Amino acid sequence: MTTTPEVALSDRLSAQVPRYTSYPTAPHFHPGVASETYRQWLSALPAGTGISLYLHIPYCDRLCWFCACNTRQTRQYGPVTRYLAALHKEIDTVAALVGPAIRVRSVHFGGGSPTMLLPADIVALDRRLRQAFDYAADAEISVEIEPNDMDEARFDALAAIGMTRVSLGVQDFDPKVQAAINREQSFELTRSAVEGARSRGARSVNLDLVYGLPHQTVASVEATVRQALQLRPDRIALFGYAHVPWFKKHQTMIDEAWLPDARERFAQSTRAGEVIVEGGYEAIGLDHFALPGDSLAVAMRTGRMHRNFQGYTDDDGEVLIGLGSSSIGRLPQGYIQNNPATGEYERQVGEGGLAVSRGYAFSEEDLARGWVIERLMCDFAFSPAELARLFPAHAPGILADARRLAGDDRGAVFAEEHDRFVVTPEGRPLVRTVAAGFDTFLRTGKARHSAAV
Repeated sequence: MTTTPEVALSDRLSAQVPRYTSYPTAPHFHPGVASETYRQWLSALPAGTGISLYLHIPYCDRLCWFCACNTRQTRQYGPVTRYLAALHKEIDTVAALVGPAIRVRSVHFGGGSPTMLLPADIVALDRRLRQAFDYAADAEISVEIEPNDMDEARFDALAAIGMTRVSLGVQDFDPKVQAAINREQSFELTRSAVEGARSRGARSVNLDLVYGLPHQTVASVEATVRQALQLRPDRIALFGYAHVPWFKKHQTMIDEAWLPDARERFAQSTRAGEVIVEGGYEAIGLDHFALPGDSLAVAMRTGRMHRNFQGYTDDDGEVLIGLGSSSIGRLPQGYIQNNPATGEYERQVGEGGLAVSRGYAFSEEDLARGWVIERLMCDFAFSPAELARLFPAHAPGILADARRLAGDDRGAVFAEEHDRFVVTPEGRPLVRTVAAGFDTFLRTGKARHSAAV
């Protein structure tokens, strides 16, 4: 963490730190946690446990060059059909292991592009899930929508599966930016997708916007935000582009000379957030916004907000089960990740019903530090008294770290105030850097991450 105010702001903004959608973060998962371990963990879930399901569809018919998701382009539907057969089998295997007394509270279809699926396959996938698992009557069904995929039949299929929430990627409406990231999507097409989803039962609409993309300026980002606000989404996610060409080779299609520097990225992020808040939205954590009546805003105000691999959420389910290649799940014992290679995923599922490639088993200290990091990311603060109540054995060491960090920083970004430690209002854009101060794994230097802002 920075030790003096004189250190250049750009040094802080460009520092490489995790996004902290998990702790430990995914680079520290290892193959020592495999399918047999996962079977034991699933079988140990007590009756009555509420679970969330995440289903990963790792295909797109067009590859966006900025994307860091686990996906691949295909113009043929045959690979998708084979993949869905394996996904159905994995669903059956997992459901048999957890037993009938487990209740599904939410389902999220992500990708890739879940809406690339044929309408009949969307409905069939939902049917398989409902046959395998017991759904709560008020279960939330969330779907990531690619507007270029959508037609009336797909909207009807989403209505048939009980869709309640949708998330649409916008990124930027500027044609020059869109051309540079291979993502052409007009405002009118986006409006049509939002209206189509709402007319089929979506009670909540999220738009993803991105700053730090090639050719963006503060003015162009503000223009995109103002257009997005015309659609009155319930939530907005404002992400910084993560340029990680060493991890995603297709990002080499983006000329780094087109990218804004750290100060420009910060200016884009700041102005976009100001415009969104001026539009009547509440700032949520690091990079989300919601209308005051939205459940995420309510969860933020009441201290019930959480953070997982989909970002900020009001889902307080005890267990997240990932289904599909590369998907990550969290159980009380630790993290599980499926094989990211679709061919290997299909082979493993065909042979044994599960396709775990790696994971991580929690220690008590991991849980304690993970709790602190999540509270910082969600609330910009944590209570030493609550930490001591939940994790008495590890609180002293963590609190010593907190006091050292606050002292080193001279209270500019992180400070001890009364009965809690807080990220200062000025320091909130750097909350990931603060969280990194509690990350014992980051000290090993074995992973590369994106810029802090």
